[in-house]
Amino acid sequence: HVQLVESGGGSVQAGESLRLSCAASGYNLRNYCMGWFRQAPGKEREGVAFVYFGGSRTYYADSVKGRFTISQDKGKNMVYLQMNDLKPEDTGMYYCAASGPSWTLLRGADEYSYWGRGTQVTVS
Repeated sequence: HVQLVESGGGSVQAGESLRLSCAASGYNLRNYCMGWFRQAPGKEREGVAFVYFGGSRTYYADSVKGRFTISQDKGKNMVYLQMNDLKPEDTGMYYCAASGPSWTLLRGADEYSYWGRGTQVTVS
């Protein structure tokens, strides 16, 4: 049974940083894609950052490029999202997601089969 558990959210001031963590259990992340999505109240879920465990490819939404960094620890089955220079528009529930086995980097929410419960990020 695949489980994803996020942690590291919180309330910060604009310009500060947070580091989100996602612990995956129940499977090996090899050849999976991992992604961070976020959803603000009244808005659609947005893909923020993605990493392909089969290699090192990453992808970032334009809104976070240069400020957020996604990283992986294959040995620990962990994915991280370092968020710097946070802005109020970054506020939302952040979800970690995992795809099934893939040969390429996936970016669509419907391509991810496993989801965590989310961790709240609030920037004021």
